[in-house]
Parts: sequence; structure tokens; C-alpha cells
Amino acid sequence: MSTTLHEAATAAASGASATERFHADKSPYDAVKDVPAERVDAMAREVLEAIHATVRKHKMTYDEFNALKAWMIDVGQDGEWPLFLDVWLEHVVEEVNTEHREGNKGSIEGPYYVPNAPEQGAEGTIPMRDDEGGTPLTWSGRITSTDGSVLGGAKVELWHADADGFYSQFAPGIPEWNLRGTFTTGEDGTFAIHTVQPAPYQIPTDGSCGKLIKAAGWHAWRPAHLHVKVSAPGHELLTAQLYFPGDEHNDDDIASAVKPELILDPQHHDDGTATVTYDFVLDPEKA
Repeated sequence: MSTTLHEAATAAASGASATERFHADKSPYDAVKDVPAERVDAMAREVLEAIHATVRKHKMTYDEFNALKAWMIDVGQDGEWPLFLDVWLEHVVEEVNTEHREGNKGSIEGPYYVPNAPEQGAEGTIPMRDDEGGTPLTWSGRITSTDGSVLGGAKVELWHADADGFYSQFAPGIPEWNLRGTFTTGEDGTFAIHTVQPAPYQIPTDGSCGKLIKAAGWHAWRPAHLHVKVSAPGHELLTAQLYFPGDEHNDDDIASAVKPELILDPQHHDDGTATVTYDFVLDPEKA
């Protein structure tokens, strides 16, 4: 791992970047402007009641209460609310929002998605450095609808960390679109992507989320994974993460995002490369 890069990629810098990107997007507010007050009231009350029950159950002291206030302020100042929510809450939100699907159910998005990655066609190599670390990996697949029809012109947006566990645009010294690309299926619904296998990594631990992890005695590891967004006209957007067999943190991912059906089955070859096939089935949009 590059010492210079590792030292420079701080939780504060990464968190600030994630928060800035999310805050610049005003659509989350627009999307819920018509939510009835009764629904807001019910969810807010139930969250508060759950917190109250925890305080009573464990008889929280004033010292602990004041430490909690200080920590919550620090989370905001560190820009780590996107990280906190994506790691410890999003997997449940994703679960309830995809439980109706007949096709792939997906996984969390995480805080490091950037739209409009460079287009690479139906088969291509994701942008990467000449000396990019990691096992060369070719991923082939087909995208169909739940009725079996192929989806030509579907989009596969792929992004993932490098061999040091860092994402482009969220850590210094990495080319802007490194390991980020958009692929479009051919008429037969197929695609082929040339990339490298990413490495497991720890979420940032030098900020407020790291304080929580240390205080609770947790680990901070995420298993190696590929992020994807798969879309096609008239179909629901699928966001997923794909994992690799044998990773020691597949069973205790800090983000609780691993599902058995999302674990790949790569074939490793004598020349040091690997190939894998993984298809997607998309659900039509609800009428």
C-alpha cells in the first residue's frame, strides 16, 4: 500500500467530499415533499421511542449523554453522516424497498458513487492506471427482464476501490475516473468488462465513525466488492454490490450488505487472470 496515499486519504477529506456531493443534490427533498405529515410523525415518533427505550434499558448516564451529543456534532463536522447512514442503516432500507422484486434484489449503494462515468460500449476496459494493482478480471454477463426478454441498450455503471482500498474522487493522487465506467449492452443484452479484482478495505477510522467502532470494539472491514447500477428503459433501477468467495469478512461485513446470491464464482487461470459470469434480471417498473 502506498504510504503517502494512505496517510493523505483521511476520513475528514473523504467525508467532506461525500457530504458535499450529496448536499449539492436537492432532489432528496423534492422526492418527499408530498409525504403526508402523518407518516413523518409516525416514523419520527417510533425512532424517538426506540431511542428512549434504549436509554431506559441501559440507564444512560449524563456523562454518556453528553458524550453522545459531542459525538453527533463531530459526525456532522467530519462530514461523516453519509458514511454512518450508508454503513449502518442503508442495508435495511434497501431490503424493504426491493422485497417485492422477482429479479435481482441488489445491495447498498454506499457513499462513493459518482454519475456520468466514461462510456465504454458493450465490451471495454474500465479506466485504470498502467500499473493498476489487482488480478486482471473479465466479467461477462447478460441483462434480461423478468419475462426472459433480453434488454439491449441497458446500462451497467461500475465502480470499485483500488488495490489499496481507495476510490477515485474520494482520495488524493488517483486519476479522476479511475476504476469507474459505464457499459451499454448490445442488442443481445450482453456486456463484457475488463477490470481488476479489488481488495478488502476498512472504512475510514480516523474520524467520528472510527471513534464509534473503537469504543464498541467492532472491526471496520468491508469485503472486496464491485459496485454496480444497472438500468434499462421501463425497468426498475438495480443497485448492487458483487462479492468474492473466500473473503473472511463476507460473513461479518461492517455494512451488513453481503447476500449469498451476490457472491461471484470467478475462474482463475494459469496466466494470472480471472474470468467470471454474472447476469442480471430487472423488474419492469410498476404501472
